[in-house]
Amino acid sequence: MKTAAVYARVSTRDKEQNPETQLLALREYGARRSYTIVEEYVDNGFSGSKASRPALDRLMKDARRGRFDAVIVWRFDRFGRSVKQLVLALEEFRALDVGFISLSESIDTTTPMGKMIFAVTAAFSEFLLDITRENVCAGLDRARKEGKHIGRPRRIVDRERVLRLYAEHRSCRMVAQLAGVGKDKVAAIVKDARARR
Repeated sequence: MKTAAVYARVSTRDKEQNPETQLLALREYGARRSYTIVEEYVDNGFSGSKASRPALDRLMKDARRGRFDAVIVWRFDRFGRSVKQLVLALEEFRALDVGFISLSESIDTTTPMGKMIFAVTAAFSEFLLDITRENVCAGLDRARKEGKHIGRPRRIVDRERVLRLYAEHRSCRMVAQLAGVGKDKVAAIVKDARARR
């Protein structure tokens, strides 16, 4: 017996949008393909750009528990807005041996053609990430050549004040809060001061 989960999302709670429109189509498709629908996951009033949504989070958790064999959605953009978000979820489904079916795009990763289309989408997404990485690296190289500091601005630490506060029998955590520096930095200053004695 094949099992499936259906996922629907509408971005507003307006009367014009109702998740039932998607759910009817998903139930019909599941019945035609002889899937037993184990649960319907619905995010009502959530933007697709949000990576974390209550029903989607539960669906991913249940997928990891092996509750179903496939996930059926009405359209890609109901599941996720960005290619990266979609590809990451599909990669996880593939690793879990969970199929992904999108009705509007006629994508079904339980079939050889669907797997091939997913592989092309994943490769394109990786290509875009590589281009972004290359652009960032080129920008950093240019900034270094121009003598610009890369990373967080360097903070000037008043070592004497740190040691004075520490000498007043305060903890590294308390000194860090009072001096506005990290606890590890306080510990390093104290250790260095002891080593110089």
